Amino acid sequence: MSKHKQNAAAGPNNWAVYLLAALLAALAGFFAVYVNFTSNGNLDRDTDLTPPPGGAATAPSGGGPLAGLNRGDMATFLLHKQPKDLPAIDFSDSGGARVSLSGWQGKVVLVNLWSTWCHPCLEEMPALDRLKAKIGDPAFDVVAISVDRGGIEKPRKFLDNVDARHLALYHEGSGTLGPKLRMVGMPTSLLIDAEGREIGRLVGPAEWDGADAVRLIRAALAENRGGS
Repeated sequence: MSKHKQNAAAGPNNWAVYLLAALLAALAGFFAVYVNFTSNGNLDRDTDLTPPPGGAATAPSGGGPLAGLNRGDMATFLLHKQPKDLPAIDFSDSGGARVSLSGWQGKVVLVNLWSTWCHPCLEEMPALDRLKAKIGDPAFDVVAISVDRGGIEKPRKFLDNVDARHLALYHEGSGTLGPKLRMVGMPTSLLIDAEGREIGRLVGPAEWDGADAVRLIRAALAENRGGS
């Protein structure tokens, strides 16, 4: 067989080897991302990973008075066994003044991190707006913080476009807030207790005005009032 014919015959085999190598590299990259994700505290040591009865696909149910309330629309809400301390964070209000999350001490707060380029955020924002109105409790607030780079006008227009009547505009465009709060997806919502600690979080959009979310929020409010 001529050298030319030998090269031609070997060609398909070489391509098969290259394809297999590329596939293995892609799988290695996937597992590297997965290991990095789980080692960043998202599945941390005090998170209960015991499968729920019946093997339903839910987030860990945590402990305390909210245990088991992450079901239905809240099935992906990760409830910590114990509330977690948060770093001090600050951001801008609609007038550009700097405010701190510590200013909400004494209230149960749902902090929502969002951006104008995030389509799920567009879908979720009206539900957050309705949640605040539906709870209607001065001891509760929804603090939706835009993490768009740049100025505040684009987030302001976004809230106007979705007709958010009950949500105040907050913005942090420096790019530091997401890493501080270990945000791994958009949107991310953190439920904060009256002492400023994280009760749990949900990554991705949710039906925040639905019965399951309202039940969860009201349980947190009851706990804030000593179980009354």
